[in-house]
Amino acid sequence: MEKLNARFIIYGMAALFAVIMLVLVNPFGYNDMGYREIVETPTGKKYVIFSNGVYVKFPGSKVTTYPNVITISHRGGETTGSTIDAKSILIRFNDATEAYAQTVVRFRLPDVETDMLMLHSEYINREYIAMKGLAPYTIECLKNSAQLMDSEQHYSGGRAQLSQYFQDQLEDGLFILDIQETFAKDTLTGEDKRIYANRIRTNSLGEKVRKDSDLKVFGISIASATIENVDYESQVDEKLKKKIEASTRESVSKQNLVTAQQEAMTAEAEGRRQLVEIEYKEKQVQTQQVVQAETSVKLAEKDREKQLIALEGAKLEAQKIKALAEAEAYAKQKVMAADGALDKKLQAYKEVQGMWATAFQNYQGDLVPKFQTGGGSGGNAGLDFMELMSAKAAMDLNLSTKVKTNKKN
Repeated sequence: MEKLNARFIIYGMAALFAVIMLVLVNPFGYNDMGYREIVETPTGKKYVIFSNGVYVKFPGSKVTTYPNVITISHRGGETTGSTIDAKSILIRFNDATEAYAQTVVRFRLPDVETDMLMLHSEYINREYIAMKGLAPYTIECLKNSAQLMDSEQHYSGGRAQLSQYFQDQLEDGLFILDIQETFAKDTLTGEDKRIYANRIRTNSLGEKVRKDSDLKVFGISIASATIENVDYESQVDEKLKKKIEASTRESVSKQNLVTAQQEAMTAEAEGRRQLVEIEYKEKQVQTQQVVQAETSVKLAEKDREKQLIALEGAKLEAQKIKALAEAEAYAKQKVMAADGALDKKLQAYKEVQGMWATAFQNYQGDLVPKFQTGGGSGGNAGLDFMELMSAKAAMDLNLSTKVKTNKKN
């Protein structure tokens, strides 16, 4: 029994020792997602674990962990969880003005084992890669990019161009710059000024000449590169403010000019419209007057035709009346020639007799003399007078009171 217990104790001690040794030696490793690990064995062999998960390593091996992407942040020291959080980068534009730029660059480490092992041999760990390699290279590329433009060019629309210069150099290497002297007019003062402009050197084939990039040597690529903000120095801000004010005044002047031109065009168009309207109305009046005149002429012509017709009718009627009158006169003449105008003579005789009868009726004197002398027969003077006047009228009218009788042979 004692021998059995002693044996269990020995086995337990051996198992415990094995566990302790397993923990101390730890032949298993684990690579997290988004990372890679470089394993160095005690014999000096190195290899890279790119995939995530558990892997087996030689006991006593040294493991160095790298992120797949190293982020270099220059945001004024703000903590962002990047590999390096540094202060903003001081840059100088081609016109000697300064500014502070905030950038974020993400570098993707090589996926080829030989490149990764060479990078590890050069920098040992990710902190050294970030601090001694990537951060200085980022600053140098940004400063070199700023030398290719003036601050005025940048704030006047050159931000995208600066970002393009920046990323281009990060990926393929720094430009070799040549200085050229040029002259330009200051947009604010209007004065001519001498400018020393930097130009990218090119070879005979027109290709940009560059400084060799460590990134290409180690197979590092750019995942993204961003210039988030550029804070100009005070004199640039003041110049920018004056330019904005001048631009605003110019814009307002242009807008006023455009408004005035538009108003003038509107007034001109309105004037033309009114002229057309007046012309149209005048033409309407003229047309109406012409129509009225033509109508009057036509009416006059119709009236003239009616008058001519009436005149012809009147002429015909007059001719008819004349013909009738002449016929009647001729008939009367024949009648009178036949009876000696007996009717007219009788009428006249009747009228004369009536007159004398009326006169005799109204006579107040004595028809018979009151006194007679001589041996007269004592006749009636009034009757004698009436017979005398009747005989005279008949004589004047050539009226014969005798009845004519037809004589038969």
